[in-house]
Amino acid sequence: MTPAGTYRPVVAGRRPSSAWRSPLPRRRALTLAIAAALAAPLALAAPAPAGATGQYTVTPLKFTVQAGGRNCTVDADLYRPAGVDAAHPAPAVVTTNGFGGSKSDGTAATGKAFAERGYVSLVYSGLGFGKSGCLISLDDPEIDGRAASGLIDFLGGKRAADDGTRADYVTADAEGDPRVGMIGGSYGGAVQLATAAVDHRVDALVPMITWNDLAYSLDPNNAADRSVPGAAKWQWMNGFYLIGEGQPLLVPNLDPSRINRLGCLHFVTKACETIRTLNSGRYPADRTEALQKFARGVSPVSYLDKVKAPTLLVQGQADSLFNLNEAEATYRTLRKQGTTAKMIWQSWGHSGGTTDPASGELDLGAGNLETSYVGKRVLAWFDRYLHHKKGADTGPAFAYYRDWIGDPDHTYATAADVPARNRTLYLSGDGKLVDHRAKVTRGSREYRNRLIPTSHSESSLAGMIGLPDPAPHDTRGTYLDWTTEPLTDTVDVVGAPEATLEVVSPRTERVQHSGDAADKLVLFAKLYDVAPDGKKTLVHRLVSPVRVPDVTKPFKVSLPGIVHRYDKGHRLQFVVAASDGAYGGNRGVKPVTVTSAPQDTGVLKLPVVRR
Repeated sequence: MTPAGTYRPVVAGRRPSSAWRSPLPRRRALTLAIAAALAAPLALAAPAPAGATGQYTVTPLKFTVQAGGRNCTVDADLYRPAGVDAAHPAPAVVTTNGFGGSKSDGTAATGKAFAERGYVSLVYSGLGFGKSGCLISLDDPEIDGRAASGLIDFLGGKRAADDGTRADYVTADAEGDPRVGMIGGSYGGAVQLATAAVDHRVDALVPMITWNDLAYSLDPNNAADRSVPGAAKWQWMNGFYLIGEGQPLLVPNLDPSRINRLGCLHFVTKACETIRTLNSGRYPADRTEALQKFARGVSPVSYLDKVKAPTLLVQGQADSLFNLNEAEATYRTLRKQGTTAKMIWQSWGHSGGTTDPASGELDLGAGNLETSYVGKRVLAWFDRYLHHKKGADTGPAFAYYRDWIGDPDHTYATAADVPARNRTLYLSGDGKLVDHRAKVTRGSREYRNRLIPTSHSESSLAGMIGLPDPAPHDTRGTYLDWTTEPLTDTVDVVGAPEATLEVVSPRTERVQHSGDAADKLVLFAKLYDVAPDGKKTLVHRLVSPVRVPDVTKPFKVSLPGIVHRYDKGHRLQFVVAASDGAYGGNRGVKPVTVTSAPQDTGVLKLPVVRR
C-alpha cells in the first residue's frame, strides 16, 4: 500500500534504505527497511517541471476532527500558490500517504506538483501514521473518510485549523462547498472513495493502485463462488502488519490515541482479529463471517453505491497485492450505477513496472504530468471537473500500457471497454492446450500437494526491500500443465482469462463439509509464456488462488488480469499447481485428478485483442 503520488518500484537487489546498514537491532532495522521501501522509495524533491504555473507557500497545520467517535489530530501541510486569494480563488487537491507513510514522504511531491500548477494542495498524514492520531482503521469510511471530510470543511471555510488558520481562497460551488479533487495511491487511493461516500462535496477522484475488496486482496478466492474464503496472502499481509505494529520504532513519542489496549498495538481491534484469523489457517464459519464482514465493510465494494464523484481509476499491471481485477470490479460497479468513471492500466504497481519518464510513464516525483500519458489524463480530469472546462478531453473509457512497444508516445492503446473473452482453448488429456474440442484426447493425470509449498511465484516484499527473488518454478508431481503448439502469429491478451475446471479429489470430498472451510481443496491457476528455447515467464508473477467450494461440481476460475503479448513461435501454458509459497495452502495432503474427454473437459477463455 505504497504512498500517494510518488511510486518507484524497487528492482531486486537494490537497497532503498540505509536501515540495512544501521546499528539498530535486526527487527527494528527490518521494520524500518520495509517501511522505507513501502512509504518513500522516491526522492522527495524535484525541480519545477515544464508547465508549472508558479511558486507557492507551505503552511504546516493541525486539525482536530471527529472520526469514529474519537477526536483525532490530523497533521497536514497546506500548499498555497502565489496569487491565489479570496479575489482569485483556485480549486483544491487533497492527497494523503500510502500505508506506513506520512505527509513528509513522497506524498509531498504530489502537493508540490499540483501547487505548481495553480491548485491549492492539502497534503496530510492518514490516521495512525506520521504525526496524525488515532488507530489504523484501514480506510474505513466512517473513520478515515469522516476525518478527510473534516479537512474539506476547512477548504470550504466552515472551520479553522487548530491554530485559527482559515482558507477563504478555494473555488466554491456553494457556501461551505469547495471545488475539491483527490489523488493518491494504494492506502491513499481507497480513502478517496471512502471520503466521497460520506461527503458528496468531493468533485473528482483519481484512485491509483488500490483495492476493491480487502477480503479478496488479502485472502483471495478466484472461484466464481466466493462464499468460502481463499488462500491468505501471508507475505504481503504480515509485511504491512509489521509496519503498523512497529510504529513506535518509526515514530517516537506516539500520540496516546494511537495505542490500542484491547489486544493489539496500533490497529483497530477488528483488523487485528482479521490478521490473526488469516494467520491461523483455520476458517470456522463464525470467524469467516466476521473476517469477511469487517474486511468488506471497510472496502469500496460495500459502499460504492454512495460514490457519485467522477472517478479516474489507475491500476498497475505489475501488482500482486491489488491486481487489475480489483480496479475492473470498481469500474464496472461505478459505470453500472451511473457514476462517471474511466480506467487506465499503467505499467507500475506494488510489484514493479517502470516509472521511467523516458518510457512515457507517470512519475510525480519527476513532475512529468504534461509529458506522460497518465499525467495528461489526470490534468484533463481535473480541468474538466475542478476547473469546469467543458471542452477538456478526458480521454477514452479504457486505456492500457503495452510494454512491447518501444515508442513512449505510443505505449498506450485505448478501447471502449476491457476486451471480452473471445478465444477458447481446451484442456486435452495428453497435456496439450488445443483450439477445438475435437482435438481433445481422452486421459487423466494426477498431482498431489506436499506439506510444504512446492511452487514459487514471488517473494512478495523482495523487490520492495532490495532482495533478489528466484524465478518462478513448480516441482514435478505437484502440478499439471497444458501447453499450446508454437503460435503462428502474435497473440495480445488484455484482461482477465477465465477457466472452467472439474477435478476429482476423494480425500477432499470426505472432509470438505467439516464446518471449517480450511478443509476444502486449494489450488493455484496461472499462465506462462514459453519461449522457443524453453524459457518460461510467469507474467508479472501473477497467480490465481482458488479454494474450491465443492470438488464434486465444476467451477470457474478468474485469473488475474494481464496485458501481455505472446510472440510468434512462443507457446501459452496453463498450469494448475498444488501450492504457492506466497500464500496459505492445503491442510493435509489432497491428491487431485483431472480427466479430459472431447465433450467433457476443462476450458480456458482468453480476452484477445484482434489486430
